[in-house]
Amino acid sequence: MSRSSCNEVLYITSALTALAAIFILRRLLTTPSPKVTASPPFKITRPVHRLSQFLASTLPDSTILPTDISDFNKARKHHWDEQENERVPSCIVRPRNVKELCTAIILLKRAYKDGMSDLFAVRSGGHSPVSGAASINGGFVIDMNLFNEVNLSSDHTSVNIGPGCRWTNVTTLLDSKGLAVVGGRNSDVGVGGLLLSGGISFYSPRFGLACNNIISYEVVLADGSVVTASSSSHPDLWRALKGGSNNFGIVTRFTVPCFSSTKVWSGFLYLPSFQTTKVLKAIHDSVARNPYDENVAGPLACFTYAAKLGFPIISVNIVHTRPTLGSRKWPKCLEDSSLKSMFRFWSTCKERTLTDATDELHSLDTKNGRQVYGTTTIKNDPATIAEAYATYSESIAAIRRVKGIHWTLVLQPLLPVWLRKGDPNPMNLHAGPDTPLVLVSYTVSWARRDDDELVEGRVRECLERIDEFAEKHGTGHPYRFQNYCGEWQKPFEGYGEKGLQFLGQTSRAYDPDGLFQKGCVGGFKLDMEETIY
Repeated sequence: MSRSSCNEVLYITSALTALAAIFILRRLLTTPSPKVTASPPFKITRPVHRLSQFLASTLPDSTILPTDISDFNKARKHHWDEQENERVPSCIVRPRNVKELCTAIILLKRAYKDGMSDLFAVRSGGHSPVSGAASINGGFVIDMNLFNEVNLSSDHTSVNIGPGCRWTNVTTLLDSKGLAVVGGRNSDVGVGGLLLSGGISFYSPRFGLACNNIISYEVVLADGSVVTASSSSHPDLWRALKGGSNNFGIVTRFTVPCFSSTKVWSGFLYLPSFQTTKVLKAIHDSVARNPYDENVAGPLACFTYAAKLGFPIISVNIVHTRPTLGSRKWPKCLEDSSLKSMFRFWSTCKERTLTDATDELHSLDTKNGRQVYGTTTIKNDPATIAEAYATYSESIAAIRRVKGIHWTLVLQPLLPVWLRKGDPNPMNLHAGPDTPLVLVSYTVSWARRDDDELVEGRVRECLERIDEFAEKHGTGHPYRFQNYCGEWQKPFEGYGEKGLQFLGQTSRAYDPDGLFQKGCVGGFKLDMEETIY
C-alpha cells in the first residue's frame, strides 16, 4: 500500500473514532458536572473539565490528568524555563502515534468550533522561554515527546527525525556513522521548535539555516488529516513550514538530508572583561572577512554578568567543521584571527565529536531558572556593535542585585548568503543586499518571580535603545531571528509584506477556521486574523 493510501486509511479511521467520540462528548456536555471535592490550582471552565475527562476516556493510555499527581507534575514540569513549569494545564495529551494525535486534534477542533479559543499548546523539547510557547494554564498540552524516532535511510542520504527528539539523540547516532545534518548547536534543544522557526547550525555557512534543509514534513492538519509536504507535494506548505512556526499543523516527522562529516574543532575562549574592545573588533573583522570561510561557525561572543561572580566575563565559541584531523594547531583559516593571540583565562578548543561540541553549549545553559530572550539585527558596523555592548554594560547596575542573575549579551554573525542556501523559505531575505549582519541577543536567567517585571522590562529597554541607535545611523535591519525572539516581538513582520502575505494565504488554505491561529496559544502568530479569517 502506498504512503498516501496509508494516510487516507489513517485519516478515515481517526475520523470515525473521533465522530463516535464527539457523539459521546456532546452527551457529556449536556449532563451535570460531577462535584469537585477540591479546587484545582487553576481556573477551569466546565466545558474544559468535561473535555479533559472525555480525552482521558477516549485516549486513556495517552492522557494525563491532574488527579494523577505524580505523573502529571512530572509531565508538566518538562520545560527549560521555570515560568513555563509554573503553568498548569487541565490535561496533557501524549499521543503514542499519528492516529492518536489525529483523534486528539479532531476533538480539539470540534471544541474550538463550538466556541473555545486559546485551547491548547504543543510541546516539542520545551526549550523556549516565550510565555505560553509550549504550555497553557487551564487548557490542553499536546506533548510530542514520544515522537522520538531517529531512523537513517538505507543509503545513508537522509534521516527521519521525530519532533520529540532533542539534538543529542540525532547527533549521537550520526556521529557513529560519520554523518551529520544541519541541526542544532545545543544538545538539549528540541528538534521541533528549532526546525520550524529557523535554526542556526554549525553548518549554516555551508548549507544555510536548518529549516532550509528539510526534504519533507509529515503533518497533521487542523481537520485531523495527514499530509506529506515536500517540493513536489503540497509545496506551499513545505515552504511555509521553513520558518513559519506552528501556524499550519503539527509536524510528526522531519526528513532531513545527511552528509559525510568527521570530528569538528571547537571550543570556548574565556577572557577577562578588559578584552572587550578587542573582542568587539574581532567580531566585526570576522564577519567582514571576504570571502567568509564556509567551514567556520562563529565567532559567537557571550558577555555575561553573573551574580555569583560579581563581575563580567567573556566567552567566545569558535567552530571549524572540516579540521585537519590529528592536528593540535588552530585551523589554518583561523591562524590570523586576533582571538588566537588574546590574553585569556583558558581555552577548551580541541578536536571533538559533534555531540561533544553541542554538549559544551548545553553545559553553559543556566538550569532551573526563570528565563527571557530578546533579539535584534544590525549591520556589521563597528559603532553600532559598540553601542550594543555599551547598552548592555550600562544596564548591569539596574539588575546586579537580582538574585541568581545571569545577564548575557550574545553577538554572532548572520550573512545573507547563508540564508539563500538550501531550499526557499518565506523570510524574504534572498533578494536583499549582501551586507553582513550581526545578531544581537539577550539570554537572561534569574531566580525569583518578584524580579520578572524588572528583568524582562530591562531586556526590552536595552533592545529598544539599540534599535533607536541603529535606525538613527542607518545600520538597523528588520529581520528578527525567531528562535531568539522575546514574547513581545513580532518576527514575521521582518519577513516583509510578501512573506507575511504568503504565510497568511497558506494558513487560510490548510487551516481555514484558524485553529492554529486562535486555538493554539503557543509560538508566534501571524497577526493577520482580520484579513485571513
